[in-house]
Amino acid sequence: MRVVTAITGASGVQLGMRMIEKFPPEISPYIILSDHAKEVIRHESARIYKNSDIAAPIASGSFPSDAMIIAPCSMNTLAKIACGIADNLVTRTAAVMIKEKRPLLLAPREIPLSPIALENMLKLSRLGVIIAPPIIGYYSDHETIEEMENFIIGKWFDLLGIQHNLYKRWKIEEA
Repeated sequence: MRVVTAITGASGVQLGMRMIEKFPPEISPYIILSDHAKEVIRHESARIYKNSDIAAPIASGSFPSDAMIIAPCSMNTLAKIACGIADNLVTRTAAVMIKEKRPLLLAPREIPLSPIALENMLKLSRLGVIIAPPIIGYYSDHETIEEMENFIIGKWFDLLGIQHNLYKRWKIEEA
């Protein structure tokens, strides 16, 4: 499975990096770092693209990507995607995902959310974009930050159909 992964903004960058580390071996990540993502990511099997490289193969509808996740997703990036602005590799690739009706997951990272941000999220959700902020699930009994991050990343993976064992699932009782 080919998953385009974009990291935008500075707050929450470590969660995006951790998510990349947690991809199972069958995932081929294609990584885009925005100019504001202050960390440099190195991953053995990843291809890292400059956000200014709008001619990169992942920005084409003919590139066979299976999904895209933007985590964290800055409000600036979210607004550009909602308005159809494709002025960098992240927003151009997101526009392609919407056009091609492929899974696109955005993990907005700002609180409180302004009415403008909420309207942009609603607009994108109505287009089929998955809006999944990194929200803690208190029922999952995490005791460490790593367990909390695994829960959030696991929920994102669930939404994209990526198999994992990052958190303990709710017990299903058989009748």
